Amino acid sequence: MKIAVAGTGYVGLVAGVCFAEKGHQVMCVDVDEKKVETMKAGISPIYEQDLEELMQKNYKEGRLDYTTDYRSAYHDAEAIFIGVGTPEQPDGSANLSYIATVARQIAENVERDCLVVVKSTVPVGTNDKVEQFIHDFQKNKKVKIEVASNPEFLAQGTAVHDTLHAARIIIGTESKEAEQKLMEIYEPFHIPVVSVNRRSAEMIKYASNDFLALKISYMNDIANLCELVGADIEDVAKGMSYDARIGERFLNAGIGYGGSCFPKDTKALEYLARQNGYQLRTVKAAIEVNKEQKTLLLHKAMKRLITFQGLKVAVLGLTFKPGTDDLREAPSLENIPLLIQAKANIYAYDPVGADNFKKRYPEGVTYVSTPEEALKGANVCFIFTEWGEIKAVKPEEYAKLMQTPLVYDGRNIYQPKEMLEAGVEYYSIGR
Repeated sequence: MKIAVAGTGYVGLVAGVCFAEKGHQVMCVDVDEKKVETMKAGISPIYEQDLEELMQKNYKEGRLDYTTDYRSAYHDAEAIFIGVGTPEQPDGSANLSYIATVARQIAENVERDCLVVVKSTVPVGTNDKVEQFIHDFQKNKKVKIEVASNPEFLAQGTAVHDTLHAARIIIGTESKEAEQKLMEIYEPFHIPVVSVNRRSAEMIKYASNDFLALKISYMNDIANLCELVGADIEDVAKGMSYDARIGERFLNAGIGYGGSCFPKDTKALEYLARQNGYQLRTVKAAIEVNKEQKTLLLHKAMKRLITFQGLKVAVLGLTFKPGTDDLREAPSLENIPLLIQAKANIYAYDPVGADNFKKRYPEGVTYVSTPEEALKGANVCFIFTEWGEIKAVKPEEYAKLMQTPLVYDGRNIYQPKEMLEAGVEYYSIGR
């Protein structure tokens, strides 16, 4: 099928590449000419496992291309997927301006019957508005344009795998024709499809992400209580994991969730509830717990140290999780500005995220190429991301390299007993 994809961020680019991999003819559309030329050269604008290889393969084989010319991309497409960003606004609501821009471009340029599929995460009811918006601006009134919802459930770092081997595909449609076309698009994936109406599909996305955010915040809350009563959160999580009703995933305590989805989606759903005169107390609590959790270790260190001024502080990990160069809502963004303000000498290591972080903080941080460089002569160390390169550093190396082996581990990488035996003063979460 001839498919156009609007937007080449995590959602749009991964979707487009995976559609091409399954045999569809795909044109990815972006407003950035330089970015388009980079993608045509086979270089991915985002760090994502297997993505660049599939980009190069499908571009070479003629199933995938990129353009800034949305007019030619949309005018004869059978299906147009919208994968542009819906960033968070100050009040917690989703910014739908990019969606509106693409919808109007589609309305003014489509010359054949087509299905518009909103893959971006949008508040419940947005697809109805998008369809009306398109019809309001539609130039060729003889063309039939329908709108469907098809939320994504990919995780950064495993986005390609999550798309090609998803547990399920959610589609929200208001007609049998739209449902059938989406079924046809996804038939080569051989993945179970859950077909519902548009508003239910929109809600499934928010309900799923917010449930996982709730689970993380709950475990972090329990971890904080474990420290006070002398329990070990890892033992608690292990005991919980055997219960099939709970499962073993998302039970790891740490310094909070980040990324492009959970923080934004929890706030957006809480905002939607308020707009409808309802209070989502559980989601609101998760947001509050997560906010406080991110600087938990820094406040522990403040109680331990007189000052950070003039101290060498090693920061291991800048991205919100391993496997991605994405910094959105990363704990490092909450903690490093406070360390800069405290006049610490910060030496930061991240295997892929340093360049992005440097764009935000070109001064005040020294960026190094190995964990050992960051640790050498350091007075204190903060671990914010559980990269394999960081986990490979042995306990005794902290004692050997640091001037004062004082480690605050936000990802519970090490066993407290091993760090103690190595001569490291070690603080983690819930243990």
